[in-house]
Amino acid sequence: MSGRCRLVAVCGHEADGGEALRGLAGPETAVVTGGRELIRALAGLRRAGEKACVLPMTLGRDPELVADTARTLRALPAAQVSGTLLAEPFGTAQHLTAWLRAAAGRVPASAALLVTAPTAGPFDDAELYRVAHLVRSHGRHELVEVALTGGVPGLAEGVRRCGLLGAPEVAVLPAAFHLPRLPGAFGTAVTCAGPLLSRAALGRVMAERMADALRRWDEHGDDGIASGLTAADDHGHSHTHPPGEDHHHGHGRPAATGHGHTHAAHGHTHAAHGHTHAAHGEHDHDPASTHTHPQVRRADRAIRSTV
Repeated sequence: MSGRCRLVAVCGHEADGGEALRGLAGPETAVVTGGRELIRALAGLRRAGEKACVLPMTLGRDPELVADTARTLRALPAAQVSGTLLAEPFGTAQHLTAWLRAAAGRVPASAALLVTAPTAGPFDDAELYRVAHLVRSHGRHELVEVALTGGVPGLAEGVRRCGLLGAPEVAVLPAAFHLPRLPGAFGTAVTCAGPLLSRAALGRVMAERMADALRRWDEHGDDGIASGLTAADDHGHSHTHPPGEDHHHGHGRPAATGHGHTHAAHGHTHAAHGHTHAAHGEHDHDPASTHTHPQVRRADRAIRSTV
């Protein structure tokens, strides 16, 4: 892509709507929220004769930010879409787990870890619990709890819970771009093990995402928008079918005509209320039974840098 290209960082709940990054991203990076603010920023760059590389600033818990950003870019006038690239998201849940494990490595093993982030939707919050479980499973700390700023359990409740469980010290691990405000004394020492990433590491990852987007465009002519649209396709996907109730929805794809749908990856089809599994042999299901489909995270594609 010829000509000057500016990085536009699009922020959601993990970056406190951009407030957490405005003093960290550097003067060459535009920090915005999605929707109208993003559109205005891109229009300003277009008037200045600059191209844009849009970077969704998620740590892996907000795939909707990626998809919403892609939808905004797709809706732009053709003249403005030309020269605008969508980078891979800043991080994935795998990155977040690795960064939290690195932070936990600087905390004494006798301390409890309190992984905390701003509350969001139920699936985003559930993802934080999953990540915290992985931090505990692959670490040396016996007690790892979760707290949600602005949600339940809150930070103060998380500290209280750790104290009741016998922790002599609580280390708060922010799973977000900003540091939380520590609660008052509870008879337990409370410290913050953040920030999650240093200013240098933050800048390095952002530069890598932009370089990768430019390379993808130069080598393949891919602006990244099409793949971004699918980032949240199966986020939190789990459903049941009560007896006698048809459903007419797709799974991250346009709905097929009628009730039946196929999942080639699992080798089974659904018709009416019974279904067969060719990969595992045929068997019947009680019509009242439920079934779930594992969560598939397109936003968790391998991105090379974990800093």
